[in-house]
Amino acid sequence: MFVDIAKIRVKAGDGGNGAVTFHREKYVAAGGPDGGDGGRGGNVIFQVDTNLSTLVDFKFKKRYIAPSGQNGSGSRCYGKKGEDLLIKVPMGTLVREAESGRLLADMSDFEPKVIAKGGKGGWGNSHFATPTRQIPRFAKPGLPGEEFELILELKLLADVGLCGFPNVGKSTLLSMVSSAKPKIANYHFTTLSPILGVVRVGEGSSFVMADIPGLIEGAAEGVGLGHEFLRHIERCRLIVHVVDVSGVEGRDPKEDFEAINRELQGFSEELSKLRQIVAMNKTDIATGEQVEEFRQFITGHGYACFEVSAATGKGLQELMNAVWQELLTLPPIKQYEPDPAPMVDPGSLSGRRFEVKVEDGVYFVDAPWLSQVLGSVNMDDYESLQYFQRVLRDSGIIDRLIELGIKDGDTVSILDFEFDYVS
Repeated sequence: MFVDIAKIRVKAGDGGNGAVTFHREKYVAAGGPDGGDGGRGGNVIFQVDTNLSTLVDFKFKKRYIAPSGQNGSGSRCYGKKGEDLLIKVPMGTLVREAESGRLLADMSDFEPKVIAKGGKGGWGNSHFATPTRQIPRFAKPGLPGEEFELILELKLLADVGLCGFPNVGKSTLLSMVSSAKPKIANYHFTTLSPILGVVRVGEGSSFVMADIPGLIEGAAEGVGLGHEFLRHIERCRLIVHVVDVSGVEGRDPKEDFEAINRELQGFSEELSKLRQIVAMNKTDIATGEQVEEFRQFITGHGYACFEVSAATGKGLQELMNAVWQELLTLPPIKQYEPDPAPMVDPGSLSGRRFEVKVEDGVYFVDAPWLSQVLGSVNMDDYESLQYFQRVLRDSGIIDRLIELGIKDGDTVSILDFEFDYVS
């Protein structure tokens, strides 16, 4: 079963809670607080596995949860951090946030990508001991891990995409120029899923070609099978448009060529602008007049075209050499840049809950929703800092700090990030 789109939910592990404990040892009086910190929750990490070629596994398992961090314990012992959860996906998988459509990662290389970060562990009571508060009976809870509903979309990584109507000889062509073995028969929609093949054109020179299931008119609107796989052509650098010039099935090759290009344009304007080379197939059973008439039609549109017969192998080497030379002039396979995390609108922050505590001259702000803001702020950038200050002001945190008597130079701590207050 070929599955190239799936929806799942992932949740990173929660941070462990800090411990409230006190040192107890014979002959040691008033040992003091020794509560350890909670462990960090496990991350959810995606990694490419070249042994996978479909998202079918995600049709049966929909929820993935990373382990939480353990709670802290006495003797300043930290809780064990939660193990990261590794999710393996095929090369070329796009990971999107379902609610917003934001692209989180393009799995087009072997570098692991952290999709959901585990929550930080809470501080134990040993952090809060001071000369004036020697027996703190409180600790910080761990922060929750990130949770997302994700859309996984597989877009094959192929240099060249074979497109055309069903039964024009795409699968036969691929089987003749590569070691791929697609199922081939004399009926429509033989190819039910995209098939990749590696074409070697010389020592150390090769490219990947994808056989995309045949398109028919209306494919961009969802007619037929091919529309389900148009997304796989989007990454291709070049299209080889295969046309049956013999007309043995009663179709006009000119109309076929124009119809396929209309479907490409209907699906994506960018897709319609990809370079194309036209393979005039089945020339072994076409008349010389049919071949010449179609050649003039194609060259009149500005496309390069080649006479081939996928069944006999005629002209295939010349076609592959031309494809390789064209690829040398084109940019590499398209990779998508992840979308930046959305900035929180300061105007929407009124009413957000927060709590401010003053302990030994340090102002602790408890507002878990600020973790998203801190994750998007570059503290070395002036405009980013201004945005952060605006969030604190519009949410009412600055007003609360002023009410509690904060002065310039006092320390403010937000989710373990500390800075000096400046009015």
